[in-house]
Amino acid sequence: MRALTKLAAGPGLELVDRPEPDCGPADVKIRVLRTGLCGTDLHLQEWDDWAASTVRPPLVLGHEFYGEVVQVGGDVTDVALGARVSGEGHVVCGGCRNCRAGRRHLCVRPQGLGVNRDGAFADYVVLPAGNVWVQPPELDPDLGAVFDPLGNATHTALQWPLVGEDVVITGAGPIGVMAAAIARHAGARYVVVSDTSAYRLRLAAAAGADVTIDVTKRSLADAQRHLGMREGFDIGMEMSGAPAAVTDMLDNMNHGGRVALLGLPHQPYTLDWGKVITHMITLKGIYGREMYDTWYAMSQMVATSHVFRAAVSSVITHRFAAEEWARAFDTARSGECGKVLLDWS
Repeated sequence: MRALTKLAAGPGLELVDRPEPDCGPADVKIRVLRTGLCGTDLHLQEWDDWAASTVRPPLVLGHEFYGEVVQVGGDVTDVALGARVSGEGHVVCGGCRNCRAGRRHLCVRPQGLGVNRDGAFADYVVLPAGNVWVQPPELDPDLGAVFDPLGNATHTALQWPLVGEDVVITGAGPIGVMAAAIARHAGARYVVVSDTSAYRLRLAAAAGADVTIDVTKRSLADAQRHLGMREGFDIGMEMSGAPAAVTDMLDNMNHGGRVALLGLPHQPYTLDWGKVITHMITLKGIYGREMYDTWYAMSQMVATSHVFRAAVSSVITHRFAAEEWARAFDTARSGECGKVLLDWS
């Protein structure tokens, strides 16, 4: 099969021929139809310090995917041949305290698809059956391929009730744009999104943001004045990992505001802890998706609202054949894009 592989420690990837993966008794084997590019994949391609400390080549990359089940293990009873599926990319240990308590998203020994085990940038991928999410047969394959990042956005956005709340999202990458669509769908009063990219801010506006802020020109305080807000934002979603964005957000939160942080910073940074304490602001770190409440929530939003479905689909801006993977990576790295997909069909 074709497989986009990190063959050795160092920058670069190669599309090579590899044997198809074996399907164990508790696994399913999936013929990949679409995959999405993620910032994690860019880090692995360029081989930064995080990649070098985490990955053991050779490794097939890719964790955002949609495909068709072509083989099921002998112990599998709830996934059928021919099913169209997406997949939860965190394979948990099953034995730690959190896993045994049903809090699998808090597993202390997870394996990441395309990071710690061979991933989905290939014609076939194998996953434990419990990690497979069966999709409706009529679902658009492109939309099925972005359920992983949609899950990140859903996990972040639905930490607290949004009805009638004023929401600020810092970072208009694909996940931030999807979070704007979720906040709008869930009944927020105002949704404000900030970034430095005019291209991505246009995507955020199309997905439901009331106001977008280019932080090279304006601040979140300007958005508050424009909207006539008398107090600060109630809910914050930090998607950028940029220290300046976190500072601007905290400066504009209401007393008792609640902030979910998904964006990973490149290095540690300082916070105004006095403001966090005296304004009684709640900070919560978010990673991945809740297994599997997040999957149920996003599936129902997609299934029951054509407006929401269209908003999420609008985040997909570029599509490439698998053989054009280098162009796809260059496009994703440029920032002049939303979600970039590879077509393996």
